[in-house]
Amino acid sequence: MSLGATPFPAHALQTAMSELFSPITLREVTLRNRVAVSPMCEYSRTDGFANDWHVVHLGSRAVGGAGLVLTEAIAVTAEGRISPQDLGIWNDAHIEQLARIARFCGERGAAFGTQLAHAGRKASTKPPWEGSGAVETGGWTPVSSTTEPFDPTYPVPSALDEAGIAAIVGAFAEAARRTRDAGGSVIEIHSAHGYLLHQFLSPLVNRRNDRWGGSFENRTRLVREVVRAVRAVWPERLPLFVRISATDYVAGGWDLDSSVALAGALSDDGADLIDVSSGGAVPVPPGTIPSGPLYQTPFAERIRRETGIATGAVGMIAEPLDAEAIVADGRADLVFLARELLRDPYWPLFAARTLGAEAPWPPQYQRAIGPRATMHVPAHV
Repeated sequence: MSLGATPFPAHALQTAMSELFSPITLREVTLRNRVAVSPMCEYSRTDGFANDWHVVHLGSRAVGGAGLVLTEAIAVTAEGRISPQDLGIWNDAHIEQLARIARFCGERGAAFGTQLAHAGRKASTKPPWEGSGAVETGGWTPVSSTTEPFDPTYPVPSALDEAGIAAIVGAFAEAARRTRDAGGSVIEIHSAHGYLLHQFLSPLVNRRNDRWGGSFENRTRLVREVVRAVRAVWPERLPLFVRISATDYVAGGWDLDSSVALAGALSDDGADLIDVSSGGAVPVPPGTIPSGPLYQTPFAERIRRETGIATGAVGMIAEPLDAEAIVADGRADLVFLARELLRDPYWPLFAARTLGAEAPWPPQYQRAIGPRATMHVPAHV
């Protein structure tokens, strides 16, 4: 499908020298390269509406050469926001500003998508620069698989009943329709980092004894119903991603074996790519998560190898050579960058130079291309 008008010549969209800067087609959407903007919460909105901050933040990554630009976790219901400042997609009125961003990204040659999310028991909390825990004014009662709060500083949730669960499944589907109407070409469903769908997956959080808890089949029922409901309204020609936490890093919790099994099931349900992160279901002591460059990539590699579904690798990927190797070695199909794209929105343009590849510099920036248009990316840890 067309990603929108672009002034860049076709030969600038790919090169035989770099797998990272080769195109990939998922269903009928072709991304110009394998660099995706990972969802990053900005805590910069009122009543869910995107504003100029989001236009510049997301649009600059499209100008910077990314193949796919995803919004931050965008709440499918008002009570599903992490904080009162989160982006939302629970109202048709939210479509207009999202469509503005989608148009701009498409004009710059990047695909645009939303990460549909519900925070569950991690909702009604403060932006990180205000500290952790529940908001002091303007908060609400979150919902979850449980009545146990994430930690003592978080609000106490109410446990969802059948009607509440059905309403949330419907809210994800409506959010998918709004993404379609806004001109999005990719949807990612957020089922990671201890948010609502992960809360149902993890036996550390989900201790229900109804059809939504207990067995693997029951604990995975909600995310599978959400995927099927979204797929039913999301055009067949457009790809659907799911982000998961591959492990809780806690004995008795969600683990990589479970993630492999879930990925295979989600593929059957209509998912096209698993974006593989980790952690977040429960608080863990410092040092529990062995973080470092590429620390989550082995999870994406195993899921891809054992299920055949496309995967995305994320987590402390900074060096162009590392990103290139992930794709070239068949460890993942996309590389999702977050903090590195906060440091440098134009990372793809400079990474292409480092790798000897070509990438589409905007004509407005052509005067910057020359011997100095190279980069050294430090290994951030």
